[in-house]
Amino acid sequence: MKHLFFSIALTSILLSCNTTKETTKEKSVVTYANTITLNELKTNLYTFASDDFTGRETGEEGQKLAAEFLKKQYKDYGIQSPIGNDDYFQEIPKSFLPGGVKASENVVAYIEGTSKPDEIVVISAHYDHLGTDAVDIFNGADDDGSGTVAVLEIAQAFKKAKNEGNGPKRSILFLHLTAEEKGLYGSKWYVQNPLFPLKNHVANLNIDMIGRVDDAHMRSKNYVYLIGSDKLSTELHNISEQVNTEFVNLNLDYTYNDENDPNRFYYRSDHYNFAKNNIPIIFYFNGVHKDYHKPTDTAEKINYELLTKRTKLVFHTAWEIANRENRVIVDIK
Repeated sequence: MKHLFFSIALTSILLSCNTTKETTKEKSVVTYANTITLNELKTNLYTFASDDFTGRETGEEGQKLAAEFLKKQYKDYGIQSPIGNDDYFQEIPKSFLPGGVKASENVVAYIEGTSKPDEIVVISAHYDHLGTDAVDIFNGADDDGSGTVAVLEIAQAFKKAKNEGNGPKRSILFLHLTAEEKGLYGSKWYVQNPLFPLKNHVANLNIDMIGRVDDAHMRSKNYVYLIGSDKLSTELHNISEQVNTEFVNLNLDYTYNDENDPNRFYYRSDHYNFAKNNIPIIFYFNGVHKDYHKPTDTAEKINYELLTKRTKLVFHTAWEIANRENRVIVDIK
């Protein structure tokens, strides 16, 4: 009987220890996720989508100013560039871009993994937009200012974790892409000239428009469209679902994930160039709205509570991908 009591007591202690470890782990993740704040997203977006950046057209002065803004943010955060020598710009020559478009650059920053540094998780958003016409500035607050500032906040959260000894096992590449509006040229250049071997890229989480609500969700705004999560990896899709259920609880809408959807959004943002290279992707998207590609896509129209929640979903998903024991498996051809 004494042996039985001892066995039960020991089992209870072990279960308690495991539960405590898991609870502590979850608390730490939530702590870092909670550094992603509405106020910081809003402050950065009001700057990034301001008239000062004159619509961020590829190769033009506003896009160059936006690139410098992103570089300064990463330097202020203490996040290094994977290029080195204080160079956060992956240059794209004019000859690679469509006719009439000036040379441009992707903006890159990097947190090295603690135990699997050669494996790379890419978190991306394009930072270019449509520039100006004779009358108006196309500020692109949602497209894709919202994704751009989300990547900055996610980077800050990972940096805090790293500083406190909880850095990701895998390396994280924060990739701000240019020339998306010209035809996905920034991401096309990246996959043809990767900063790390392409085979080492574990997944791409691409954020393109997550600050607004489309007409289909006016009555139930707690949503985000996910596209592509199950195209290459069943495991990635399951991770995404599990993380959302555990931490964020958005309604994940797969309407545009349908192969027969006439909008073909899967092929229309930068993740597609990663998917073409057999790298699993998730595309986060709020759908189009009346201000899409118009001068009225401005910062005051963003739903900042939703932007914050959606940004946290991407962070939690990236955290899980970066810290799980084995890299995400490609099992769908």
